[in-house]
Amino acid sequence: MNSLVKIGLPFITLVSALTGFTDRSDTLPLRSGPPVGPTVDRTSARVARGEKIAQLLCLPCHADNDNRLTGRRMTDVPKLFGKIYSTNITQDSTVGIGHWTDDNLLRFLRTGTRPDGSLAPAMPRYPLMADDDLRSIVAYLRSGAYPVQAATIEAPPTRYSLPVKLLAKSVFKPLPYPALPIALPDTTNEVALGRYLADGVIGCYGCHSADFKGLDPTHPERSKGYYGGGNRLLGEGGKPIFSANLTFDDKTGIGQTYTRETFIRAVRLGVKHDGSPLRAPMPPHLALTAREAGAIYAYLKTIPKLRRAARR
Repeated sequence: MNSLVKIGLPFITLVSALTGFTDRSDTLPLRSGPPVGPTVDRTSARVARGEKIAQLLCLPCHADNDNRLTGRRMTDVPKLFGKIYSTNITQDSTVGIGHWTDDNLLRFLRTGTRPDGSLAPAMPRYPLMADDDLRSIVAYLRSGAYPVQAATIEAPPTRYSLPVKLLAKSVFKPLPYPALPIALPDTTNEVALGRYLADGVIGCYGCHSADFKGLDPTHPERSKGYYGGGNRLLGEGGKPIFSANLTFDDKTGIGQTYTRETFIRAVRLGVKHDGSPLRAPMPPHLALTAREAGAIYAYLKTIPKLRRAARR
């Protein structure tokens, strides 16, 4: 998913309703909390799993032209947010995350709270991701992989707009850290695997529900228009585009247009059922296997059908 999709936050609509004045500080309210876990073990299997997830979630926003995770300008984020830059998440101890503890990273990925207690409002959070997968991301960020090796390149500081700062003081809150462990799904249960990938890892519902302000990140199925589409996104050249209805409604969803095979091709390769390319901001997800993309299809078949014609 592109950077707008990755941000995928309910405050997009709220910000759009306010004025776009900016100032020169990106300081946001400080939060705090107790430690959440021990040091992550860095086995080869865990690192490999973390690399796969990072290809889906981290590289699209943080990778520079050399595929290093040094951060970049998020050009497809609406200007009303301000000038938004993703940050350096390489192992550099000065401008990267080399000085963060594993505990810091785990808390940040769950809640959006940095080690200094400040909130990163543009950073997606993963409240439903399994503990093992979250730890695998951390293991990858600590690994010897090229993209995460220490690099001193630093993107300019983000300059949030005044509306974002005002909302940060009153509306934006960190998500709570889960009170109980979150286990991986039973991979032999295709529907359970598909639900986990779609809602807990990739966050497909964020774009394919009715609108950002109606999302429920801890209970995605309660989101307004869950997978019924119609959410206003930014396409090529910043032009508006509305997300597709992914329920199996025969007239406005994918019930009559996508077979399992064509859906897998669309998700993995970015090719529609008729052979034409999917439009931005929907990217290919090459890191997913055909079985994983098929599991998402199986899960979508279980979701209540919604009749909502796609807007163009």
